Formats: sequence, structure tokens, C-alpha cells
Amino acid sequence: MHTRKKSASCFDDCRFFLKDTIRQRIDFYRTGQNLGEPAPPLQKPCPADSILTALPDGRECLKHLCRMSFADSVTRRVSMRSFSAAALSCEELSALLWASQGVREVISPECALRTVPSAGARHAFETYSAVNRVAGIDPGLYRYLPFDGKLALLFTDEEIGNRAAAACLGQGFVATAAATFFWTTIPARMEWRYDRAAHKVIAIDAGHVGQNIYLAATALGAGACAIAAYDQDACDRLLGVDGEEEFTIYIAAVGKRRQGNEP
Repeated sequence: MHTRKKSASCFDDCRFFLKDTIRQRIDFYRTGQNLGEPAPPLQKPCPADSILTALPDGRECLKHLCRMSFADSVTRRVSMRSFSAAALSCEELSALLWASQGVREVISPECALRTVPSAGARHAFETYSAVNRVAGIDPGLYRYLPFDGKLALLFTDEEIGNRAAAACLGQGFVATAAATFFWTTIPARMEWRYDRAAHKVIAIDAGHVGQNIYLAATALGAGACAIAAYDQDACDRLLGVDGEEEFTIYIAAVGKRRQGNEP
């Protein structure tokens, strides 16, 4: 059976997004940065009455809990959709959060260096964690505060795993993960510097975050599976974001490996 091949023009808008041609159409003298507008904050403000949980130092946790070399982590990295019922430790959760979005150095109010590269060091992401099985942390939804090394509780929910799976188009393995990481983007952070060229690099930056979560999970003896197929509105509602100025862009489920499936 032959299927008609679509002409390239059917995908012109999508292919244009993947190119860097947009830079030729932007007057960079008119960006928010060059007009002297204040940069959006590098971390979304946290309500004063938030319940915060201090995390152990993620850098130290990653250093001491790693079970293998970097080369072995790269070699053994796979997408894992079958997890054991074991919980992650709080130290392992902190290591994963730090590996994917930890802050290494604050350069200025407009610039901080993290554990992943980002265009212009703008880091347009916020990290939410649907904690299903993490020792010492109640099941529920939390936001990671990388500049503070803390988790901000959004709500507790014993069914958070099932709610996360439902928002991910019913992908059952999400419900069995120990924790599912949702990354949102706040495009204004990147638009302030790059205008309409911001959006391609936001997508590229998301890939950096996903790879780090894979490598860190593998090194910790756990497993991860990145998710790009999800119900946009359902995820945004779950996280309590507006879907316009902040919205879900990437997800990864993480859990302990089943016996006999060790790296």
C-alpha cells in the first residue's frame, strides 16, 4: 500500500522553527534587555506562607551516592518504564533535582550558572515534582527552589501518581514511578534577551535537562523515562500554572529498578 508523501511545504512552519533564520528578522536592539527593562526573576517567587522542606545538599548527595563512572552512566542509560515499589531516598531526590536544575553560581541578578547549559544562562524552567514514594516526604506535588535548596509544598495527595499518569495521557508507568518531574517554561525569561529567537533555544535547553536526569538516575542505580506526549491543559492544571506565561514543556518519570534489572 502506497501512501502519498507530503510536500515539504506542508511542514514549512514547523521546519522554520528548527532553523535559526529567525535571528535575521529580529532587531536585537529592541529586546527587553537592550531597552533596559528589568529581567524576569531567575526563580519564580514563592508565597510567604509556603510550607518548605529543606533538602540535603544535592551536589554532595550526587557525589556520594553515584554507583558508577560517567562513562558507565552514558553506556547504560536507557528509557525505563518498569519500576520497583522501592522508594527513593530524600538524598536521591535531591541529587536528581540538583543534577537537572541545580545552581552552581550566581553571577548577577540576571545570570546564574546551573548544572545544565542554557542560552545566555537564562534558564527558563521551573521544576515540579510529583512525589509518589520518597522516604520522609509526604506524597504530593512540590516545586523545587534551586536557589534555596528547598521544596515548596503545593498540595499533598496520596493519589498523586495516578493524577500524574492521567495528565500524561494515561501512561501507566507514570503512576508507578517514585517521582515524576514536570518542567515548565516561563518564556519571558528567554524572550527578554532573545525576543522571537527565544523559543527554539528553550526547546533545546529542555533536552539538556532531560539528559542530565537520565544520567543522574542511571548513576544512582535508578531509571528514568522522558515524556513528550502529554495532555497540555491537564498538566498545566495539575501544576497550577496559567498555560500562557508558564506552561509544561517536558516530563520525566523516575523510579528504582526492579531486581534483576540493575545497570
